[in-house]
Amino acid sequence: MAIDPVCGMTVDEQKAPAKTVHKDVVYYFCAPGCKRTFEADPDSILQRGPRGMAHSQPVQLVTLTPRRPKPEAAPASGHQPAASSDRQAAAKAATQTLTIPIEGMSCASCVAKIEQGLNDMPGVSSASVNLATEQATVEYLPKVTGPAAVQETIRNLGYQPVLAAGPAATEIDTAAKDALKQAHDRALRLKFWVAAALTLPVMVLGMGEHLGIPLTRRASFWLQLLLATPIQFWAGWQFYRGALAMARHRTTDMNTLIAVGTSAAYFYSVAATLAPTFFAAGGLTPAVYFDTSAAIITLILFGRLMEARAKGRASEAIRKLAGLQPKQARVMRGDRELDVPVQAVQLGDLVIVRPGEKVPVDGIVRHGTSALDESMITGESLPVDKQPGDLVIGATLNRTGSLRIEATRVGRDTALARIIRIVEEAQAAKPPLAKLADRIASYFVPAVIGIAALTFALWLLFGPPPALTHALLNFVAVLIIACPCALGLATPTSIMVGIGKGAEYGVLLRGGDALERAHQLTTVVLDKTGTLTKGEPSVRTVLPLAEGWTVERIVTLAASAERGSEHPVG
Repeated sequence: MAIDPVCGMTVDEQKAPAKTVHKDVVYYFCAPGCKRTFEADPDSILQRGPRGMAHSQPVQLVTLTPRRPKPEAAPASGHQPAASSDRQAAAKAATQTLTIPIEGMSCASCVAKIEQGLNDMPGVSSASVNLATEQATVEYLPKVTGPAAVQETIRNLGYQPVLAAGPAATEIDTAAKDALKQAHDRALRLKFWVAAALTLPVMVLGMGEHLGIPLTRRASFWLQLLLATPIQFWAGWQFYRGALAMARHRTTDMNTLIAVGTSAAYFYSVAATLAPTFFAAGGLTPAVYFDTSAAIITLILFGRLMEARAKGRASEAIRKLAGLQPKQARVMRGDRELDVPVQAVQLGDLVIVRPGEKVPVDGIVRHGTSALDESMITGESLPVDKQPGDLVIGATLNRTGSLRIEATRVGRDTALARIIRIVEEAQAAKPPLAKLADRIASYFVPAVIGIAALTFALWLLFGPPPALTHALLNFVAVLIIACPCALGLATPTSIMVGIGKGAEYGVLLRGGDALERAHQLTTVVLDKTGTLTKGEPSVRTVLPLAEGWTVERIVTLAASAERGSEHPVG
């Protein structure tokens, strides 16, 4: 193993993302960004040592090169293997994970651009972007970079990162995330319905001659222009915004295809409306294609609306898990009992849980005895007796007695928060198939633009008259039909739905790759009650074993005894 001379991270020389040779020594880097930093001033970096390591002692770099056989002795720097192993463990322990929701992604080529930009950052060990969840998962060294730098990189790439403000800026809570999504969905729904309402008369006017509408050609053109303009520049403004953001970075994405295609149809039609004599002078009959641009924008907005609904359903499992935790907790502050938001509970607080309430946080019973229903964690149907000194898990249900619990884990450290994190990480992880789709899509958009330009040129040169009209229509058709939406969205959405459904039924999948290989399973081992059963005991049959006893009499007596009881079979 080698040490990145810029950030100090341990790098496997066989899998290093970048390497360079300086003064006949090979140096390996965790990311291309570290390599560029090193090449800018290698002697200075080697003199001061890695930024991600402590500087209290001189730092010696371990550099290995595959051009020589593996040495039997210790590394050339004089370090023993144990020292390298300790440094590797320290570097791994120092790595933190950041999950950032991102606005403005539209296709798999966006995913590829953001991943490349993040992976090029110094101090970033890995970055994965999921189009279905619309978020990036970044592993980084906090001594080298941080959330603010990651945000700035995403923003410079033309997208909008979404982070909570304040000290806890490493994540955004579920409620805020839902509020943002709902606002986005409302805006998208409004744009679609307005665009659909305006597109319908444009389509009717476009077929006016066939439908016998008593309007002159010129009047029809002007009416279509008035109706299509709000569709093009209000409902479709998000495509222009995305395309301009990509153009600033000299790249393209799906928004580029839509903006170029619809603009070609729209501005050709505007020219035919404003200057019909120009076309007539060239022997062409002026024709407009406002219906084409309007219909394309409306249909793509409808597709985006369907995508948003699919993503919302796929994320339902996360919301249900988060909903298991109570919103309020009753804590002792001095001599007073106070109801506070569960986020305000601190380590060491004494929390009071009455019968029928959920335990708000993980902790230890300090006073009282009770029975807790822990089926949401363990799957076991019978309540578990608790007494002073026993551990309790947040979100479990207190059945009988009153408890006073000392909080030992709160916030992100509770068992429920860790389960939610496992599901979110699994949904964000990319199986090999999704990585392949993203890689293909990254080359797809430039190829489509090239093919569309070639199509336009061939139809213009060799097509039947009017050649310009045929060339324009086929140019727009190639751009719009070839949008790689499904290519980038189908695989991550299916992974989200699969993992979300699993979590809903109590099956936690640690990653999409496990789901992808599930068809190879030959044996399934079930280890506890509640996996195949309902998880709750119930009376199925009553059998009288003594003469003179009937089923009705037994049930009546049992019901009378159970009426004032909280027995789980009741």
